Amino acid sequence: MNAELTTVRIPPCSARTVELGAGDELVVIDPEGQQVSDLVAFGHPESQEYLSSGRTLDYASRLWLTTGDILYSNRSRPMFTILEDTCGRHDFTLTPCSKDTFRIIYGENGGRPGCEGNLAAALTPYDIGVDRIPIAFNIFMHVAIDATTGEFRVLPPLSKAGDFVRLRAEMPVVAAITACSAGQSNNFSFKPIDFQVVRC
Repeated sequence: MNAELTTVRIPPCSARTVELGAGDELVVIDPEGQQVSDLVAFGHPESQEYLSSGRTLDYASRLWLTTGDILYSNRSRPMFTILEDTCGRHDFTLTPCSKDTFRIIYGENGGRPGCEGNLAAALTPYDIGVDRIPIAFNIFMHVAIDATTGEFRVLPPLSKAGDFVRLRAEMPVVAAITACSAGQSNNFSFKPIDFQVVRC
């Protein structure tokens, strides 16, 4: 990685936003290993267009995306291209964790916001509320699927310290990025996520 770039650290269990122009690159880094980062994105300034799991997986014809794949918007326009991926295993099927996730899966009643709430809070300046948070591109998330039954399990990420994904924005967007709050997603060891922006 380019040591001259500014690295922004997202503390554990929180989120940040960044505005990207067409051609800008977003590098999402796992600084310590085995930490998931949920990425959502919306057109900017026209936020009715958003990063779409359904469109992307439909056009890719596979579940696991990596270098060379295009991430599409709900309007079937390229939103990101994956330029480089040192981990090679991510998820684009599961929704961001939420208060209900913690209640239903983990039996918690403490009201932690999870990635859904953290993304919505980070996107508040853009008038994007919690009901508009879509399925995220879950960078470094390891979801294993049984080919016979379709049953899936969330396993510890395969990412090691320093692994990264480099994405090129294909249109102006505001992206929101988390350091995930769900224990299954990070082997119950909550850690930060770093990111860098390379302006074109």
